Amino acid sequence: MAMRITFGRRALLAGGAAALAAPAARAQAPWPNRPVRIVVPFPPGGSNDVVARPVAERLQQRLGQPVVIENRAGAGGAIGAGAVAQSPADGYTLMVSSSSFATTSIAQRVPWGVLENFTPVALLARSPFIVIVNNDFPARSVQDLVRIAQERPGTIDYATSGPGGINHFVTEYFSQVTGARMNHVPYRGTGPAVTDLVAGHVQLMITTMPSAAGVVRDNRVRLLAYTAPGAPAGARPAPLVKDLGIDYETSIWWGMFAPKDLPAPIVERLNAEVNAALRDPALARLFEGEGAVPSPATRAEFTDLLRTDIARWREVAQYANIRVE
Repeated sequence: MAMRITFGRRALLAGGAAALAAPAARAQAPWPNRPVRIVVPFPPGGSNDVVARPVAERLQQRLGQPVVIENRAGAGGAIGAGAVAQSPADGYTLMVSSSSFATTSIAQRVPWGVLENFTPVALLARSPFIVIVNNDFPARSVQDLVRIAQERPGTIDYATSGPGGINHFVTEYFSQVTGARMNHVPYRGTGPAVTDLVAGHVQLMITTMPSAAGVVRDNRVRLLAYTAPGAPAGARPAPLVKDLGIDYETSIWWGMFAPKDLPAPIVERLNAEVNAALRDPALARLFEGEGAVPSPATRAEFTDLLRTDIARWREVAQYANIRVE
């Protein structure tokens, strides 16, 4: 009997040790060995969501683990980003966000910084903005627009989707470069801003291609220029601002991030897998709906892009006194 009791205790101890060892063994297994979560800090259906989902589907195939999208919207993306910044740097929590991630960190008081609290993982896509004006506005070119703004400072109203948003920054950047003094008219979203541009309540908007695709296609506004190369095939022809002798070039980007200090082997694996996914022609066709082009890049190239953008937008914020309380 004593032997059976002793044996039972040993078995119990062994079983307990095995149970304790199981999570440890799982933790030490090669990454990934469980589902990966990608946080999109905006509502479903927006450009960040549209870019993230097909990338997640292809990563799931390549990694052999479920890759799920979690939309955590609020405060211009700051809430979802804050949750990611506080997550473990283990490769199981990632984030997909756009250029507005950088501008939000500058325009709002947030408890995190893009480069201080996140690991840049991969650049996903890029797209130029478009410069559009109301059809009754006399400018037929960007040069006309700049001339009118310089001759009659403060008489041009430009629309944005809200204060501190990415199109607020890019338009004030245009003003800074050209010396064109214009009035900012913020709206609650891009849709109302485009509607008022068509109606002539404002004269100008620099916005993303999809947000005004319908009114451009139907000739309800005048397309003056693109702000950077990279318009997808089939886009309406227009010159680049920089080719018109104006030192202005900017584009919207979408990228993948992880919490700070993600181990280098996981970063490199993710970057390689994302870049492989971006070479899928079917994915390129999906991105066209957002006017975007897949943009494979090394993590170093993406980090350099972030540093350049952040420095530029800080300067613009100071120039235009952009601050959202």
